[in-house]
Amino acid sequence: MPPSDFSVLPTPATVHPKGTRARLLLTSVFGPYAQDDAFGGRAINPMELYHNQVTRAQGAFSLRMFHRSWGIMMIQSNISAPSTVLDFPSRERFAEELKKNRYDVVGISSIIVNVGKVREMCRMVRELSPGTVVVVGGHVAAIPGIERMVEADFIVKGDGVSWMRAYLGEDPAAAVKQPHVLSGFGHRVMGFTLPRKSGSTAATIIPSAGCPLGCNFCTTSSFFGGKGKFLNFIETGGELFQAMCELEEKVGVKSFFVMDENFLLYRRRAMELLERMETKGKSWSLYVFSSANAIRKYSMEELVRLGISWLWMGLESPRSSYDKLEGTDTVEMVHDLQAHGIKVLGSTIVGLEHHTPENIQEELEHAVSHETDFHQFMLYTPVPGTPLYRQMEAEGRLLDVDLADIHGQHKFNFEHAAISRDQSKRFLDWAFVRDFERNGPSIFRICRTTLNGWKRYRDHPEARIRQRFENEIGALKNVYGAALWVMERHLDNAEAAVKDRIRELRHELATEFGLASRVATALMGPLLLWTSRREEKRLARGWTWEPRVFVERKNWEPV
Repeated sequence: MPPSDFSVLPTPATVHPKGTRARLLLTSVFGPYAQDDAFGGRAINPMELYHNQVTRAQGAFSLRMFHRSWGIMMIQSNISAPSTVLDFPSRERFAEELKKNRYDVVGISSIIVNVGKVREMCRMVRELSPGTVVVVGGHVAAIPGIERMVEADFIVKGDGVSWMRAYLGEDPAAAVKQPHVLSGFGHRVMGFTLPRKSGSTAATIIPSAGCPLGCNFCTTSSFFGGKGKFLNFIETGGELFQAMCELEEKVGVKSFFVMDENFLLYRRRAMELLERMETKGKSWSLYVFSSANAIRKYSMEELVRLGISWLWMGLESPRSSYDKLEGTDTVEMVHDLQAHGIKVLGSTIVGLEHHTPENIQEELEHAVSHETDFHQFMLYTPVPGTPLYRQMEAEGRLLDVDLADIHGQHKFNFEHAAISRDQSKRFLDWAFVRDFERNGPSIFRICRTTLNGWKRYRDHPEARIRQRFENEIGALKNVYGAALWVMERHLDNAEAAVKDRIRELRHELATEFGLASRVATALMGPLLLWTSRREEKRLARGWTWEPRVFVERKNWEPV
């Protein structure tokens, strides 16, 4: 794999003098993450993808979980130098690590909103570990003038794996190894923290970075080359299959979160993977991102055979001009996918250029009418490094907004032609609430879609497909009946029709799975009702859910 042409790699003259003997600390920014603090932290922007951007109006039914910092884990997996990954530390734990161990290089990875924490961590390294080289990477590196904001020796834009290899004197073009990592941890819903069972969580696999479609607001596309470019770590379906087999063996999983911005766009690779899966009888479930135009390249039969179980697709707006939506009836597509047991997370942009206070409610109602299993709403946001940011800067429309507030989940950071900054927040909040009112909790929706798939394919002539749907219905037989029972009694802000659909689904589960479902509902229902009500009270008091600290050392010997 050649190094990217959009990340400036170190030259032989700038290789670290110790080479692969240099000791590295690779760290994410310090917490807590859902509190207003002196370093730019924001209570409104927790370190939770779902609760922050998807299910945040669903109260106790909101899906809570965290995702590891995959970038630094990937770097550690692809260098031979002794290294430590410190993920989600407190400020005190970061200081302790610097004091207890002698590091030659500290690499700090961050998104843009946490630039204040990056600044503080750079300062701490200079104070507590003089002489240590400081490297800053991740999306924070896209901020114009970042080199004047933080006291770092290197700012890495783009591919951190190739850069770090070159800096240590290793081959930047060597094949990239996948880290052994689960897609999420700290799962919590209805006031109950789910136990970690072996094989119950998908493994993460990262075939590529960036997206060649290059939507003007997309930070990942911009960061990894922009429109027409992307960075491939895994070129063929055969290579992808081998990487997934290794994860299956090492991590003990049957499902994979494929961290690829548009996985189905590369049909040849996907169909090669399917051929290998069928040859070896793999009943895997895949959770993928894909655009509508890429999905149209496949029949429903092909998607089911490929194991597509969960699909994140951009809906944006019915009047948007993005190529990925051209000629597609997204409502029909979503309902067709769900009829085949494929869960859909739709993503809608609030505050596009054509939106006005008069038409935006109708467009958001259209978004909600998709009845996706999950729905992300994001403000149209010029994020530093994107084409949209450069356009707004050139037009003089950027507002003086703190970088900590440029994340698409609060208020506009630019002057919109028709919608004020305060109005943008009201419309965004209304979209989340309206989706919840009309469609109910996401855990109800995924239960419905999963049952659709099970009923449709449980008698499929191919054993591999039957097994995949059997693997997915475990919780339907017991836990979901109790969860639906709680929803009927606890939901006050959902429409009456939603409660009727919840009740009908609960009865359907009881009929389908018999005594096991009814007993589980009777035993677990009252407990989950109590934990859900307790959770609502906690949330009302401002309680937050925080990730635990991870410390992982490789090729390590204490000094």
